[in-house]
Amino acid sequence: MHVPDGFIAPQVYLPTSVVTIGLWSYALRRLQTRLRAQALPRLAVLTALAFVLMMIAIPLPGGTSVHAAGIGILAVMFGVWVPFICVSLVLLLQALMFGVGGITALAVNALAMGLVGSTAAWSGFHWLRGRHEGVALFVAGWLSVVVPAALLALVLGLQPTLARAADGSPLFFPFGLSITLPAILIPHALIGIGEGVLTVLVYRLVTRGRRSVSA
Repeated sequence: MHVPDGFIAPQVYLPTSVVTIGLWSYALRRLQTRLRAQALPRLAVLTALAFVLMMIAIPLPGGTSVHAAGIGILAVMFGVWVPFICVSLVLLLQALMFGVGGITALAVNALAMGLVGSTAAWSGFHWLRGRHEGVALFVAGWLSVVVPAALLALVLGLQPTLARAADGSPLFFPFGLSITLPAILIPHALIGIGEGVLTVLVYRLVTRGRRSVSA
C-alpha cells in the first residue's frame, strides 16, 4: 500500500504535505494532553506490530504488493489521532531505513493510512459495537485496509490526468483509474479479511491481559 517516490506529482504531494503537517501538529497536541502514561507500553507494542506487518509485503502479479497494517487495532484501542501519529512514524522509519514508501509520498501515505484508515476503523467499530463486538472489530480491521487502499488507488489513477508532458505522456504514474482501482482494491479487500481476523484476536488478547492485571 506504500506509494513510493516518483509516482505522485508535486501538485498533489506539496499541498498534501502542508495539510498533513498541520494535522500532525494538532494530533501531537492532543497526544500531550490526552494520552495516559499507563497506555504507553501497550501503544508501543501495537505500533511495533504495525511496523512488522507493514514490512511483510506479499508480491502480486504486475509488480505490486499487498500487506496487513495493524491500523485497525490501533484505532479501536486509541481512537484516530494517536494511530495517525504512530503510523506516520512507522512510515517515516520504513522510508528512511528500508526504502519502503518514499519521502515525497510520506504525507499522502500517512494521510491515507494513518488518518483515513484510522477514522474508517474507529467509525466502523463504534457504529457496530452495540450490536456485536466481534463483528465490529472485524469490520474495523477490514475498513482500515480497504478504505486507504481505495483512496490511494484514486490518487494514483488520477496522476496521468494531473501531470502530462508536452506530448501528452504521463510524467509520473502512467496508469489510470480503470487499472488502479481493481489492481489495488481487489487484493486489499482480501487482505482486509486477514486484518479483520487479526484485529479481533489482538483485541481479545489485549483486553484479556488488562482484565488479568486488574484482577
